[in-house]
Amino acid sequence: MGFLKIFSDFDAVFSKHSGLRWQKRTKKYGKRAKSQLLGLVLTGPCLLLFVACGSYPKEQSFEKAISEKVEINNPYFSDSEKDYVYRADIKVFKNSFSGIFIVKKLGDEHHRIAFTTEMGNKLFDFEFEAKKLKINHILPEMNKKMLINVLKHDFFALIEEKPFSVNSYFKGDLRLSESELLSKKHYYLFENGELKKIVRTGGGKEKVSFLFSEINDNIANDIQIKHRNIKLKIYLKRLKS
Repeated sequence: MGFLKIFSDFDAVFSKHSGLRWQKRTKKYGKRAKSQLLGLVLTGPCLLLFVACGSYPKEQSFEKAISEKVEINNPYFSDSEKDYVYRADIKVFKNSFSGIFIVKKLGDEHHRIAFTTEMGNKLFDFEFEAKKLKINHILPEMNKKMLINVLKHDFFALIEEKPFSVNSYFKGDLRLSESELLSKKHYYLFENGELKKIVRTGGGKEKVSFLFSEINDNIANDIQIKHRNIKLKIYLKRLKS
Protein backbone atom coordinates (compact mmCIF):
# COMPACT_ATOMS: atom_id res chain seq x y z
CA MET A 1 0.00 0.00 0.00
CA GLY A 2 2.27 2.72 -1.28
CA PHE A 3 -0.28 5.46 -0.61
CA LEU A 4 0.31 5.01 3.14
CA LYS A 5 3.47 7.10 2.68
CA ILE A 6 1.02 10.02 2.40
CA PHE A 7 -0.08 9.53 5.99
CA SER A 8 3.45 8.92 7.26
CA ASP A 9 4.36 12.42 6.08
CA PHE A 10 1.04 14.06 6.95
CA ASP A 11 2.17 15.96 10.05
CA ALA A 12 5.19 17.46 8.33
CA VAL A 13 3.33 18.38 5.14
CA PHE A 14 0.36 19.83 7.02
CA SER A 15 2.62 22.00 9.15
CA LYS A 16 4.50 23.17 6.10
CA HIS A 17 1.39 24.16 4.16
CA SER A 18 -0.45 25.79 7.09
CA GLY A 19 2.59 27.92 7.95
CA LEU A 20 3.55 28.84 4.42
CA ARG A 21 1.44 31.99 4.18
CA TRP A 22 2.87 33.39 7.44
CA GLN A 23 6.42 32.66 6.32
CA LYS A 24 5.92 34.41 2.97
CA ARG A 25 4.43 37.48 4.59
CA THR A 26 7.12 37.85 7.24
CA LYS A 27 9.89 37.35 4.69
CA LYS A 28 8.37 39.98 2.41
CA TYR A 29 7.56 42.65 4.97
CA GLY A 30 10.09 41.86 7.69
CA LYS A 31 9.99 43.08 11.27
CA ARG A 32 7.43 45.84 10.59
CA ALA A 33 4.80 43.30 9.52
CA LYS A 34 5.50 41.14 12.57
CA SER A 35 5.20 44.17 14.86
CA GLN A 36 1.93 45.34 13.29
CA LEU A 37 0.38 41.89 13.44
CA LEU A 38 1.49 41.42 17.05
CA GLY A 39 0.05 44.80 17.99
CA LEU A 40 -3.27 43.89 16.39
CA VAL A 41 -3.43 40.65 18.33
CA LEU A 42 -2.54 42.32 21.64
CA THR A 43 -4.69 45.45 21.34
CA GLY A 44 -7.65 44.30 19.30
CA PRO A 45 -9.05 41.00 20.65
CA CYS A 46 -12.54 42.50 20.89
CA LEU A 47 -12.39 43.59 17.26
CA LEU A 48 -11.22 40.16 16.17
CA LEU A 49 -13.96 38.50 18.19
CA PHE A 50 -16.59 40.75 16.66
CA VAL A 51 -15.47 40.02 13.11
CA ALA A 52 -15.29 36.26 13.72
CA CYS A 53 -18.74 36.09 15.31
CA GLY A 54 -20.73 37.84 12.63
CA SER A 55 -18.86 37.90 9.35
CA TYR A 56 -19.81 34.56 7.75
CA PRO A 57 -23.62 35.01 7.70
CA LYS A 58 -23.13 38.66 6.76
CA GLU A 59 -20.81 37.76 3.88
CA GLN A 60 -23.45 35.31 2.64
CA SER A 61 -26.12 38.05 2.84
CA PHE A 62 -28.17 36.32 5.54
CA GLU A 63 -30.30 38.22 8.04
CA LYS A 64 -30.56 37.16 11.66
CA ALA A 65 -33.89 35.65 12.64
CA ILE A 66 -35.92 37.60 15.18
CA SER A 67 -38.02 34.61 16.22
CA GLU A 68 -36.87 31.70 18.38
CA LYS A 69 -33.91 29.59 17.25
CA VAL A 70 -34.85 26.71 14.94
CA GLU A 71 -33.80 23.16 15.83
CA ILE A 72 -31.00 21.66 13.71
CA ASN A 73 -31.56 18.17 12.34
CA ASN A 74 -28.95 16.19 10.40
CA PRO A 75 -30.72 12.94 9.35
CA TYR A 76 -28.12 11.44 7.02
CA PHE A 77 -26.65 8.84 9.42
CA SER A 78 -29.50 8.66 11.93
CA ASP A 79 -31.14 5.28 11.20
CA SER A 80 -29.76 2.41 13.28
CA GLU A 81 -31.51 -0.09 10.98
CA LYS A 82 -29.40 0.94 7.99
CA ASP A 83 -25.80 0.31 7.00
CA TYR A 84 -24.38 3.40 5.33
CA VAL A 85 -21.82 2.20 2.79
CA TYR A 86 -19.99 4.55 0.43
CA ARG A 87 -17.22 4.38 -2.10
CA ALA A 88 -14.66 6.93 -0.97
CA ASP A 89 -12.24 8.84 -3.18
CA ILE A 90 -9.70 10.85 -1.22
CA LYS A 91 -7.35 13.46 -2.62
CA VAL A 92 -4.68 14.68 -0.25
CA PHE A 93 -2.09 17.12 -1.59
CA LYS A 94 -1.02 15.57 -4.95
CA ASN A 95 -2.05 12.01 -4.13
CA SER A 96 -5.34 10.17 -4.46
CA PHE A 97 -6.74 6.76 -3.51
CA SER A 98 -10.09 5.07 -3.01
CA GLY A 99 -11.75 2.63 -0.63
CA ILE A 100 -14.95 1.76 1.20
CA PHE A 101 -16.35 4.07 3.88
CA ILE A 102 -18.87 2.52 6.31
CA VAL A 103 -21.00 4.20 8.98
CA LYS A 104 -23.25 2.35 11.44
CA LYS A 105 -25.41 3.95 14.12
CA LEU A 106 -25.22 1.78 17.23
CA GLY A 107 -27.40 3.86 19.54
CA ASP A 108 -28.15 7.41 20.68
CA GLU A 109 -25.02 9.52 20.15
CA HIS A 110 -23.15 6.36 19.23
CA HIS A 111 -21.73 5.67 15.76
CA ARG A 112 -19.02 3.45 14.35
CA ILE A 113 -17.02 4.47 11.28
CA ALA A 114 -14.62 2.26 9.33
CA PHE A 115 -12.55 2.72 6.20
CA THR A 116 -11.14 -0.19 4.19
CA THR A 117 -9.31 -0.59 0.93
CA GLU A 118 -11.22 -2.09 -1.98
CA MET A 119 -9.34 -5.32 -1.24
CA GLY A 120 -10.86 -5.40 2.26
CA ASN A 121 -7.85 -4.28 4.30
CA LYS A 122 -9.00 -2.12 7.23
CA LEU A 123 -7.25 1.24 7.51
CA PHE A 124 -9.10 2.57 10.53
CA ASP A 125 -12.07 1.80 12.76
CA PHE A 126 -13.41 4.68 14.86
CA GLU A 127 -16.22 4.85 17.38
CA PHE A 128 -17.97 8.03 18.53
CA GLU A 129 -20.02 7.91 21.71
CA ALA A 130 -21.27 10.98 23.58
CA LYS A 131 -18.92 13.19 21.53
CA LYS A 132 -15.86 11.13 22.50
CA LEU A 133 -13.68 9.31 19.99
CA LYS A 134 -12.50 5.76 20.57
CA ILE A 135 -9.96 4.30 18.15
CA ASN A 136 -10.64 0.58 17.73
CA HIS A 137 -8.01 0.20 15.03
CA ILE A 138 -5.72 2.34 12.93
CA LEU A 139 -2.71 1.49 10.81
CA PRO A 140 0.60 2.70 12.27
CA GLU A 141 1.18 4.82 9.16
CA MET A 142 -2.05 6.71 9.85
CA ASN A 143 -1.60 7.01 13.60
CA LYS A 144 -0.64 10.67 13.47
CA LYS A 145 -2.10 13.10 15.97
CA MET A 146 -2.77 15.82 13.41
CA LEU A 147 -4.38 13.46 10.91
CA ILE A 148 -6.57 11.86 13.59
CA ASN A 149 -7.67 15.32 14.74
CA VAL A 150 -8.71 16.26 11.19
CA LEU A 151 -10.67 13.03 10.73
CA LYS A 152 -12.24 13.35 14.17
CA HIS A 153 -13.69 16.79 13.43
CA ASP A 154 -14.80 15.85 9.91
CA PHE A 155 -16.54 12.63 10.85
CA PHE A 156 -18.19 14.06 13.94
CA ALA A 157 -19.72 16.82 11.81
CA LEU A 158 -21.14 14.14 9.50
CA ILE A 159 -22.84 12.08 12.19
CA GLU A 160 -23.96 14.63 14.81
CA GLU A 161 -27.75 14.55 14.46
CA LYS A 162 -29.08 17.37 16.62
CA PRO A 163 -26.43 19.98 17.39
CA PHE A 164 -27.53 22.82 19.61
CA SER A 165 -28.62 25.88 17.64
CA VAL A 166 -27.02 29.12 18.81
CA ASN A 167 -28.45 31.47 16.17
CA SER A 168 -30.52 31.26 13.01
CA TYR A 169 -30.36 33.33 9.84
CA PHE A 170 -32.59 33.54 6.77
CA LYS A 171 -32.36 34.48 3.11
CA GLY A 172 -35.44 33.65 1.02
CA ASP A 173 -36.01 29.89 1.16
CA LEU A 174 -32.59 29.35 2.75
CA ARG A 175 -31.98 28.95 6.47
CA LEU A 176 -28.56 29.11 8.10
CA SER A 177 -28.24 27.73 11.64
CA GLU A 178 -25.18 28.33 13.79
CA SER A 179 -23.79 25.73 16.18
CA GLU A 180 -20.55 24.65 17.83
CA LEU A 181 -19.07 21.17 17.41
CA LEU A 182 -15.97 20.14 19.35
CA SER A 183 -15.25 23.81 20.13
CA LYS A 184 -15.42 24.83 16.45
CA LYS A 185 -18.11 26.99 14.91
CA HIS A 186 -20.31 25.35 12.24
CA TYR A 187 -23.13 26.63 10.06
CA TYR A 188 -25.89 24.40 8.70
CA LEU A 189 -27.49 25.48 5.42
CA PHE A 190 -31.04 24.29 4.77
CA GLU A 191 -33.01 24.76 1.57
CA ASN A 192 -36.76 24.23 1.91
CA GLY A 193 -36.07 22.32 5.13
CA GLU A 194 -33.44 19.99 3.62
CA LEU A 195 -29.83 20.06 4.83
CA LYS A 196 -27.60 20.92 1.87
CA LYS A 197 -24.34 22.06 3.41
CA ILE A 198 -22.35 22.29 6.63
CA VAL A 199 -19.59 24.87 6.91
CA ARG A 200 -16.87 24.94 9.56
CA THR A 201 -15.46 28.42 9.98
CA GLY A 202 -12.42 29.98 11.56
CA GLY A 203 -11.97 33.72 11.97
CA GLY A 204 -15.30 34.15 10.20
CA LYS A 205 -14.01 32.43 7.06
CA GLU A 206 -14.98 29.09 5.55
CA LYS A 207 -12.41 26.43 6.45
CA VAL A 208 -14.20 23.17 5.64
CA SER A 209 -17.40 22.52 3.71
CA PHE A 210 -19.62 19.43 3.67
CA LEU A 211 -21.88 19.24 0.61
CA PHE A 212 -24.87 16.88 0.45
CA SER A 213 -26.64 16.03 -2.81
CA GLU A 214 -28.76 13.34 -4.49
CA ILE A 215 -30.82 13.18 -1.31
CA ASN A 216 -33.48 10.49 -1.04
CA ASP A 217 -35.27 9.00 1.99
CA ASN A 218 -33.04 10.93 4.43
CA ILE A 219 -29.88 9.59 2.75
CA ALA A 220 -27.34 11.78 0.98
CA ASN A 221 -26.10 9.63 -1.89
CA ASP A 222 -23.29 12.06 -2.69
CA ILE A 223 -21.17 13.80 -0.05
CA GLN A 224 -18.15 16.04 -0.57
CA ILE A 225 -15.82 17.27 2.17
CA LYS A 226 -13.50 20.06 1.08
CA HIS A 227 -10.77 21.67 3.19
CA ARG A 228 -9.63 25.19 2.36
CA ASN A 229 -6.47 25.45 4.47
CA ILE A 230 -5.03 22.09 3.42
CA LYS A 231 -5.27 20.21 0.15
CA LEU A 232 -7.67 17.54 1.32
CA LYS A 233 -10.90 16.49 -0.39
CA ILE A 234 -13.10 13.49 0.38
CA TYR A 235 -15.76 12.31 -2.06
CA LEU A 236 -18.35 9.79 -0.88
CA LYS A 237 -20.67 8.00 -3.31
CA ARG A 238 -23.26 5.69 -1.74
CA LEU A 239 -23.16 2.05 -2.76
CA LYS A 240 -26.72 0.83 -3.05
CA SER A 241 -27.51 -2.62 -1.66
